[in-house]
Amino acid sequence: MVAQAKTKERIIDAAVSLFNAKGFDGTSVREIATKAKVNVANISYYFEGKEGLLETLVTTYFEGYIAELENEFELREYKDAKECLQGMVSAVLNYQHENRTIARLVYREISLDTTFIREVMTTYLTKEKYYLKTVLEKGMEDREFRKVNPSFIIIQLKALLSMPYLHPQYLTEVLYIMPQETYFLEQYNGELTAWIRTMLYEQREPKKQVYVRLTRK
Repeated sequence: MVAQAKTKERIIDAAVSLFNAKGFDGTSVREIATKAKVNVANISYYFEGKEGLLETLVTTYFEGYIAELENEFELREYKDAKECLQGMVSAVLNYQHENRTIARLVYREISLDTTFIREVMTTYLTKEKYYLKTVLEKGMEDREFRKVNPSFIIIQLKALLSMPYLHPQYLTEVLYIMPQETYFLEQYNGELTAWIRTMLYEQREPKKQVYVRLTRK
C-alpha cells in the first residue's frame, strides 16, 4: 500500500510539473511516466489515462478548497459577516498558496469548456457561490455591508483570488509581488481586505462641523 501511494504521488507530481510547463494537450502519457520513473501502464491502472489524471487533480484540489470555505462558513454563528468573509478569503489564500503549482494548473484548465469542467462548476463552484452569497446577504441584512448585488461581488472576488495564479506577471507589474515570495500572503491579504472595505463597508457621512460665533457682551 505504501509503495502504491508513493507511485501515485510521483505520477501526480510529474503530471503537475509537465502540465504547467507544456500544457495538458502538449503532454503525453509517456512523458509523465518517464518523469515519474514508472511504467506507462501504471497511469492507466491508477488514473485511467491522462484525462483521469487531470480529473483527479482538479477534483482533489477543489475538495480541499471547499473544505476550507466550509470550515469558515460553519463559524458564522459565532462571527459577524465581516469576520466570516475575511476568514473565508484568508483561508482560500492560504490554501492556494500551499498548493500554488496545482492552483495554477487548475485555474487554467477550468477556463476551458469541457463536460468535466461543467460538472465541476455545477458541484464545487456552486457550493462556493452559496457560501459567499449567504455571508454577503447576512452582512447586508445586519447592516454590516451596504446593499450590493452579491453576484457582482462574487465575480470580482473570484477574479482577485485567482489573479496570482492566472496572471502572475500582471500582479507583479501592479503590486510588485509574486505568489512564491514569503511575504506574498500577508501583503495580498491586505490588498483584498482593503478591497472588501471599499466595496462592502457602509460609507459613513462625515460629521458636519458646527461653527459657533462668539460675541462680546
